[in-house]
Amino acid sequence: MSDPTSGQRPGEPASRQTRLHLPGKRITATRGGPVGGAAANPHFSQPVRQIVLMLTVLVLVGVGGWFTYGRILPIFQANLWLNGLILTVFAIGILTCFWQVGQLIRSVSWIERFAERRRNAVEKGVAAQGEAERDSAPRLLAPLAALLGAGGPSAGIISTGAARSILDSVATRIDELRDITRYLSNLLIFLGLLGTFYGLAITVPAVVETIRALAPEEGQTGMEVFDQLMSGLESQLGGMATAFSSSLLGLAGSLVVGLLELFVTHGQNRFYRELEEWMTGFTRVSLAGSDGDGLDQAAISGFFEQMANQMERLQLYYAERDAARDDQALMTDERVIVMAQAIESLAQHGETENQAAIARSADLTHVLNRLANGQDQMLELAQQQRRPSPAADLSGIEAALTRLAADLNDGRDDMVNALRADLLVLTRAVRAANFGDRFRDDLLPDIPEPPRRGG
Repeated sequence: MSDPTSGQRPGEPASRQTRLHLPGKRITATRGGPVGGAAANPHFSQPVRQIVLMLTVLVLVGVGGWFTYGRILPIFQANLWLNGLILTVFAIGILTCFWQVGQLIRSVSWIERFAERRRNAVEKGVAAQGEAERDSAPRLLAPLAALLGAGGPSAGIISTGAARSILDSVATRIDELRDITRYLSNLLIFLGLLGTFYGLAITVPAVVETIRALAPEEGQTGMEVFDQLMSGLESQLGGMATAFSSSLLGLAGSLVVGLLELFVTHGQNRFYRELEEWMTGFTRVSLAGSDGDGLDQAAISGFFEQMANQMERLQLYYAERDAARDDQALMTDERVIVMAQAIESLAQHGETENQAAIARSADLTHVLNRLANGQDQMLELAQQQRRPSPAADLSGIEAALTRLAADLNDGRDDMVNALRADLLVLTRAVRAANFGDRFRDDLLPDIPEPPRRGG
């Protein structure tokens, strides 16, 4: 279930943020990208540090053997066959450790290529089937390739049981590789003990023969008895040399092989942890137990606890959303009221201007009527006078017409300026209602007042 507080609509990107601005609060919900999953970028480490440590140990062993060559050679020559067998097993143990490191390097390289193909298939829909078929899985990751490769590199979510089965199989194969080096390390100890007991088996009979040789026989001189004693002591010392040389070489070889195995084990454990972390990205958590025949009570409790937390977040989200809607509705009502008042003020101002225009029209009509009456009177006077008379003086009529035209122009300009001021007032009211932009009065243009005319 997705987080209800994310405010995400269907079809929106997962990383999109939804913000709601209110005068007294700000609700911000963010939902990140997919967590883990096949699209997650895996990180697998090559065992470079382990290889460096193993080579360092071998170099130290070689340098120590070079400086103690004069002392080790007689020890080795005490029993060439047994000591040669111990050195052969020691060399096989070293090669086995490096072979395990090589298997680990191949497994890391293969799982990185597999994870890259899987991520491309999930994100971009590009699945290189031909390349996947040519890239054979290493023996260590054969179960993973068999399970995930059945659905192609773009296989989806797997169950917890399948993931656990893969990890158990990989752990079993790693343990099988470790068993080889453990056996070789124990074999070196066994060969050292075998040489010890073999040397003791040679020493004990030599001691018995030496004791018997101490009894002088008839006609035997003291020098002959001393020669027999020297021969017995030589056999005893040869057996002791075999015992101690084989024990020394076996224990030293076991120590070196065990140290190399420790470094290899560290690299294998790190690879196992990284593989487990990568697989958790596309593993579905199920309620079934580890045996698959029942329900895990801990999983059920965790599931219901998660459901309760999500329901609580959902309830909180709806409460905040309702409060935000109420605040937004109040703000909308206030804006509507302000706009209605502005429209009413504009209507009253327009009505006042209309009345003023009507009054000016009435005055103009009165003037025109007076002018018409004057013309009628002049016509009547002209008709009454039979005799010819000089041309009438029309300068007064021309002055009256000029004044009338000026009054009409002034009235029209006053009306246009008044309408412009009313439109600016309405614009200021609308901007203040919708955007909260307090339009200052000093930004209004200066409208010239109409000239005062007398009479």
